[in-house]
Amino acid sequence: MTRTILIADDDPYIREMLRETLTAAGYSVVLADSGSAAVDAYVADKPDLILLDLMMPDLSGERALPYFDGTPVIVISAKTDVTDKVELLHGGAVDYVTKPFDVRELIARIELRLAERFCGDDAEYNGLKLDSERVAHCGERSVRLTRTEYAILKLFLQNPNKVFSKSQILDKISSNTPDCTDGSLKVHVGNLRSKLRELCGREFLVSVWGIGFKLGDR
Repeated sequence: MTRTILIADDDPYIREMLRETLTAAGYSVVLADSGSAAVDAYVADKPDLILLDLMMPDLSGERALPYFDGTPVIVISAKTDVTDKVELLHGGAVDYVTKPFDVRELIARIELRLAERFCGDDAEYNGLKLDSERVAHCGERSVRLTRTEYAILKLFLQNPNKVFSKSQILDKISSNTPDCTDGSLKVHVGNLRSKLRELCGREFLVSVWGIGFKLGDR
């Protein structure tokens, strides 16, 4: 399946360079020259990934970012301050590439993020189903998960017989969950367990004393 990438950048040279490069790499490309145009294109074309510049007219990349919830966004910006990067990762971006960049590295990052998004789509275990839009389903009911809850549940569904320690969970999901730390992991797991319990009426994530957590069905 051909994946669609939205390029949102007000620099015509960068837009055209990325369009040619990504088209040659086999992607379908949608272009936007402003933040508002990017939001419109997101609604109309439903891209699989977004390359987002920050300093754009009428609606900056920072302000446009919340509109893209559920779709991976790679920020491409000349801003190099670490604080800017951290805030954007916490705000929903999955990656940050600083201008000027090497297109080979960018394509590698695109491939990685698309693989993360679509690997294990529609994973299922004992009636619990997870889709790529961060929604868990059980029968006719469904619940929206946070990015961290989604990453945790996806990890377990892809490894249904494995027990994960807290450190292993953190190591596996850290690239996509900047809000998840050693101190907050227990809270995220607890919130996920509560959502699944309410959704399905039974426990799906169970504690393994002295080790960590595993999928269960009781």
